[in-house]
Amino acid sequence: MQSNNSRRFIPIGLMLFALFFGAGNLIFPASMGQAAGTNVWWALLGFCITGVGLPLLAVMAIGYSTHHGLQQVASRIHPYFAVFYTVVCYMSIGPCFAVPRTGTVSYEIAILPFLTPEQAEYALPVFLAIFFLISGWLAASPSKLVDRIGKFLTPALVLTIFVFIVQSFITPLGEAQAPAAPYGTPAKAVVQGILDGYNTLDAIAALIFASLVINAVAHSGFQGQAAITREVYKSSFIAGPLLAIIYIFIAKIGSESVSAIGMQETGAPILAESAKIFFGQAGAMLLAAMVLLACFTTCIGLISCCASYIVELTGKLNYISWVIIFTVVSYLIGLFGLKTIIVSTIPVLMFIYPLCVALVILIFLHKFIGGRRCVYAWTMGFTFVMALINGLNTAKIALGGLDEIFANWVPLHAYGLGWIPFAVVGFIIGMIHKQLKPAEGVA
Repeated sequence: MQSNNSRRFIPIGLMLFALFFGAGNLIFPASMGQAAGTNVWWALLGFCITGVGLPLLAVMAIGYSTHHGLQQVASRIHPYFAVFYTVVCYMSIGPCFAVPRTGTVSYEIAILPFLTPEQAEYALPVFLAIFFLISGWLAASPSKLVDRIGKFLTPALVLTIFVFIVQSFITPLGEAQAPAAPYGTPAKAVVQGILDGYNTLDAIAALIFASLVINAVAHSGFQGQAAITREVYKSSFIAGPLLAIIYIFIAKIGSESVSAIGMQETGAPILAESAKIFFGQAGAMLLAAMVLLACFTTCIGLISCCASYIVELTGKLNYISWVIIFTVVSYLIGLFGLKTIIVSTIPVLMFIYPLCVALVILIFLHKFIGGRRCVYAWTMGFTFVMALINGLNTAKIALGGLDEIFANWVPLHAYGLGWIPFAVVGFIIGMIHKQLKPAEGVA
């Protein structure tokens, strides 16, 4: 059976790309491109590390693991931690950040550019009410409609973006401007690009969506851990370059747009205004329609995914009830607007992502460390401490004298990467613990 499916990794890789790719992925490279200016290529290097490389490594790690679910893998650290981290991840890609973002991105690209200032004053609450009412209704109604629409929308949206990119070469918007302070030097631009890549939320989503890829591989006839791992890897190398290509050229458009449309607060107006310049009102309306529909399918899928997990986890209420709860919460958070949601997300991502990276690395080192829980626990414990501090610092919450201590004594702390030396120290302590207590059980 496997010999007849030697090319199955191609459609599975395209499916993985579709899982990752949403309209929200367009706004962050565009915004970064504007801010990075002439240093956009350095910023893109960092952005692709966390926006492309890390999500693919997360999928590959789950494929490599004998446990094919985030909560199961995280239980190697501790069952309580597994529940905590999995819930945080689901809420991040669900009603707290990603789902409200689908509504606000839709509004800013598909609705706001066509409104007068007077209409814009009250349009957001009305639009979001309609958007989430439809999304919640479809998420509550088991149907293949969303899947079928999604299979059409992703290729159509990618084709629209491809035409958008080609036009940017035919009639460039302008020249890249001087970089903003966070991107002032190549080194700064790379580091800031790494942090900007967090915003895609794709690495967190990858830990959850990986099981879908693994199931698709298994249903294609591949059996055994080695065969499944190999096909997951091959599928990842289909999705990765596609994501990178889109990020690179959208960032290029952003970097060239300042002279034409001025600096914008988010990436949504960059895309909307650029579309008007490239193709006129009709082209802007086409992009708006594609982004709106793509956001609908993403929103519906995420609400459904989160509701299903919470029902399974708690056994409280039913699926429909959780869909309603998450839809209402998403609407209320969406009322704060896209900029506020993005800014509010960053401290949480500064906490979540270090734990994600450390967990992925530990999964790949599972055999090397003998599957020992002590190594997992020490590494994640030290990472947790610094990740929490990073999140608090990003949220502008003062820690008194600790801020000065960390700034002066923790390498990379000034760049938001102080968790790396902490994780290394935790790993070393865990390995020492492993040697001192060789009889400990395997996680």
